[in-house]
Amino acid sequence: MVPRIPVSVDLVVLTVRCQQLSALVWRRDRPPYEGRWALSGGFIQLEEDLPAAAARVLAERAGLPGAPVHLEQLRTYGYPDRDPRQRVVSVAYLGLAPDLPAPTEAHMSWQPVSSLQTMAFDHRRIVLDGIERAGAKLEYTSLGAAFCPAEFTVADLRRVYEIVWGRALDPRNFHRKVTKADGFLVPTGRTTTRDGGRPAMLYRRGPAELLHPPMLRLAG
Repeated sequence: MVPRIPVSVDLVVLTVRCQQLSALVWRRDRPPYEGRWALSGGFIQLEEDLPAAAARVLAERAGLPGAPVHLEQLRTYGYPDRDPRQRVVSVAYLGLAPDLPAPTEAHMSWQPVSSLQTMAFDHRRIVLDGIERAGAKLEYTSLGAAFCPAEFTVADLRRVYEIVWGRALDPRNFHRKVTKADGFLVPTGRTTTRDGGRPAMLYRRGPAELLHPPMLRLAG
């Protein structure tokens, strides 16, 4: 008889919160790994496809129904010893979102990824893979704006890149690159002085999905 192996979905939801790259996690209250941080997850139901399962987990387990979260499949994890209770294959999804409010569920929390050194199961590895994917996405796609509110300044966007990439960027070079990238930013015609100093132009995310030219991390 061929054994049936359960398949689950785990979510790496990342946001920039309090000037830190943060992940949505929960503290396990039972074995195994009691007391450790874990990602939101759940087993796939018989009638679901993978995107539907990820959306359900985002709404029901992560407590983010209807939130503006970009979800994409990250990677499948299936090595035999990833769960000490049974063999489980997990399809991980990466979620990127603007700064979201604190979760209403008491067990959920936004935690800086730098503090998630020890996690339940293989979730630390999944988080690291999610961070790397997010960093790569910022190079070639317009998803950097997925971390921003509907209207934002170039300085807001630059802080996202600096936080995700973990390095300082030259403000003038960054401004030139993002405003010259075809379809990346659309001026709203409005300005803001919320950061003090001179009024800064407000932008919204444009229609482009791929950046031309790309924002390469090693380009300075």
